[in-house]
This record gives sequence, structure tokens and C-alpha cells, in this order.
Amino acid sequence: MRAIDRRTIDWRAIKMTVTAGALALGLSAGAAADAATLGGPQYAIQYDYRDFYAATDHKTFRVVLLGNPYPGMEMSEVARRLLPVMQVNKPPPHLTFTYDEPTEPPRPDYRLVLVFNPANDLGSGAVCNGVSRFQPATPGRVYVFAVYCRNDLALSEVTGRAVSSAPDDEAMGDLMKDLFNVVFSRAPYLQRQHGRGGLGS
Repeated sequence: MRAIDRRTIDWRAIKMTVTAGALALGLSAGAAADAATLGGPQYAIQYDYRDFYAATDHKTFRVVLLGNPYPGMEMSEVARRLLPVMQVNKPPPHLTFTYDEPTEPPRPDYRLVLVFNPANDLGSGAVCNGVSRFQPATPGRVYVFAVYCRNDLALSEVTGRAVSSAPDDEAMGDLMKDLFNVVFSRAPYLQRQHGRGGLGS
């Protein structure tokens, strides 16, 4: 599991590895073997799905792309083709993904950072503070570290892997959908609402 910077945040890990089929589509075991794979989801005690919904519903929501999952393609082309894929597979709020950075950063500054081919020692706390380090990309295989940030605080994180040859192919669409379902999970909120304790308990 990825090392987490615990100096400023108290995490309680949810130890699970999920596939796209098992998480969202209920595919058979044979089909899921070729699906996107997620691992290492974690949530800060400050994470609350209600905050995410209120901050993004009927609003734009900024995505920061770091690294290039397709070494043979210009990053501008990757970004252009990936944006509609993310939009089609967006989480429940009526949000519009954007790469545009406002002239004056909002407070609080909610954003999703997608780090492709992250270094093994890169933690989510560092990502939300503007740090990025990479490892070499493997053509045809996408590895992404998704971090949901509020200002410089990491609220949630998950890693994802998929076999993909283009930013708008089916595999990347499945990966984005499943990443969003986990990094913007409704489960911690539901647990608190039903009296079973939050992630920080």
C-alpha cells in the first residue's frame, strides 16, 4: 500500500482491492479479470461526501492532470480527449469538469488531482501541496493516483490500473468511472448517518 504522509492527517485505511466489474457493474469473474483494478483507497477523517456534493453540484470542478499515461501522444491531446470521457463517467453531482485554473484560487479550493505514473514514494499529502514525482510509463498500461484535495489537505485517495491504448477507449472510461465511485465515495457519509461511526472512529 502507498505510504501516506501522516503528519497532518489521521487516516483509517479501507483495505480492499476492487475491480471495475465488482465495484460498479457486477461482472462475472471471467470478465472482471480484464477490467480496471483499483487499490489502496483511503479517506481522511475530514472527508464528507456532503461537502463534495455541495461544492460541485451545478458547478465546475477542476481536475489537475500530472504526468502522461500515453508516452507517444502529446499531453495536450491526451487532456483534450480525456475530458469528455471523465464527463460521461462523472460522479452523481451535476458538475462540469474543467482544467481551467481560476485567477484567484477559491477558498476552499476543492479539486481532483490525477497523477499518472506516480513515483512509489509520492503521498497524497504531498500531491495536494503541489509536489509531483514520476516513474517511467509503460506503453499500453495506465497507472494513476487519484487524490481529492481541499486546499492543501488530502481528503481521499485511490490508485487505478488499466490496459488502455487511448484516452477515449472503453478501458479508460471504465477506469475513470470506478475511480470516481471510490475517491468520491458515499459510504463514509452513509456510515455516519446510520450511527455506525465514521472513518476517524
